[in-house]
Amino acid sequence: MRIGVLAARSGVSVRSLRYYETRGLLVSSRTGGGHREYDDDAVDRVILIQELMAAGLTSAVIVQLLPCIYSGTTTPSMVKRLDEQRELLDRRARELLATRDRLDDLIIEARHRLVTHN
Repeated sequence: MRIGVLAARSGVSVRSLRYYETRGLLVSSRTGGGHREYDDDAVDRVILIQELMAAGLTSAVIVQLLPCIYSGTTTPSMVKRLDEQRELLDRRARELLATRDRLDDLIIEARHRLVTHN
């Protein structure tokens, strides 16, 4: 599929797809006319890249992790890196929950003040 089709199917801009390709996250072939062509599995790959980036992983980290997902090649260092990223996500999740709890306390206090001052 061409880059515009991949962008439409994955919900990612053409510019982002080109960036992914320059970072080694995505691979294309070229047609005789020089247009990029992607395999059908590129949509799932782009969605995974987006999910990992949204979780806070950098493109440099993702490019190190993708081989164990797509090629079936896994080394001890890849597994260790996956474990480390999981620990980082767990820590961020705990921090977000703590921040949400503090925000809930502020909301309760604000509602209390609103009721007592009106």
